[in-house]
Amino acid sequence: MNIVDDSYVKFFMLSGNNNNNNNSYLNMVNPCWKPSVEGDGGCVRRAGDQSGRSDGLLWYKDLGSHVGGEFSMAVIQANNLLEDQSQVESGPLSSLKSGPYGTFIGVYDGHGGPETSRFVNENLFPNLKKFASEDQEMSASVIKKAFLATEEEFLSVVRDQWRICPQIASVGTCCLVGVICNGLIYVANAGDSRVVLGRAERGVRGVSAVQLSTEHNASYASVRDELHSLHPDDPKIVVLKHNVWRVKGIIQVSRSIGDAYLKKAEFNREPLLAKFRLPEPISKQILNPEPSIFIHKLNPKDQFLIFASDGLWEHVSNEEAVDIVHSYPRSGIARRLVKAALQRAAKKREMRYSDLKKIDRGVRRHFHDDITVVVVFIDPPLNRTSGRGSGLSIKGGRGLPRTKQ
Repeated sequence: MNIVDDSYVKFFMLSGNNNNNNNSYLNMVNPCWKPSVEGDGGCVRRAGDQSGRSDGLLWYKDLGSHVGGEFSMAVIQANNLLEDQSQVESGPLSSLKSGPYGTFIGVYDGHGGPETSRFVNENLFPNLKKFASEDQEMSASVIKKAFLATEEEFLSVVRDQWRICPQIASVGTCCLVGVICNGLIYVANAGDSRVVLGRAERGVRGVSAVQLSTEHNASYASVRDELHSLHPDDPKIVVLKHNVWRVKGIIQVSRSIGDAYLKKAEFNREPLLAKFRLPEPISKQILNPEPSIFIHKLNPKDQFLIFASDGLWEHVSNEEAVDIVHSYPRSGIARRLVKAALQRAAKKREMRYSDLKKIDRGVRRHFHDDITVVVVFIDPPLNRTSGRGSGLSIKGGRGLPRTKQ
């Protein structure tokens, strides 16, 4: 995800008061700043979690089981600090014994740093479970409330840390969520990550690609029209800068969690870096944390879902991705999609794939973005290996470098 450039905002270690939000944030962030041993297996260290593996800048879980079938995950790091975060949670979707029950998929493409995507990776799913328990069901309303609660919690962190670490106001993340429950797939998106369904169609060889998510990127005329309608008195709400449409000339996405400097006037002032400060005061929020939500009823023709950050879709089309998943074995299929994207990124720069793989993080960002892929297979009940009593929790990218070099 791009903001102004590929540079990073350096954050100082936080210390200070006993505020609960601050302590909660420190508990989440501090482990991320400890050096990790490359190739330590990428294990998720909570009880009951399954592990992935890391190999240099690649993390992967070739094949695992969720309550509705199987899944494959892969993450490749390009940024100096990994800004993509992801998770698969399968089993109870609330604290109630009676349900709801299913699988939660989250892909969080951070920008300006990893802090917001890490925060969302730790807090969005617990918020969803809380609201599902209160409502005693899964619904679009539950998902929306989980997004907005996570947004408010992160803005509280920004407010608590403003004097110590003002640049945290410039960090944000796109959020793509899928919830498979009771024969439905709920897709919620804020930003420009994407989920594509692979569907078997009569008379079509292979499978067809059906995009289920709505993207919020200023490159789309519909998004620019929406911004103009929301800000009729601001002729510079979207600006074409170096042939790229950007909101206020700064950021490409129109919806996100975080990015407090484009939501609250109190965060768009000194000591925030000048490149993020707007010349006029903010009278209302510019970026929106509310997701677009689409509900799809699953049917026997639906074969699999591909969730990915925009790093994949910059190089691989919906149809190409679906064809790859359909044409190769399930195990390692997410890694195969990542490889396809890297091969095309190398080709665009007229270099060999083998040479691209030798480029270290940070410099690698000039060739491609962080890429996260989660492929979720939807199996008929008779083919499922997971029972209602099983549970799964896995976070993508664990084991990749987490300290700046």
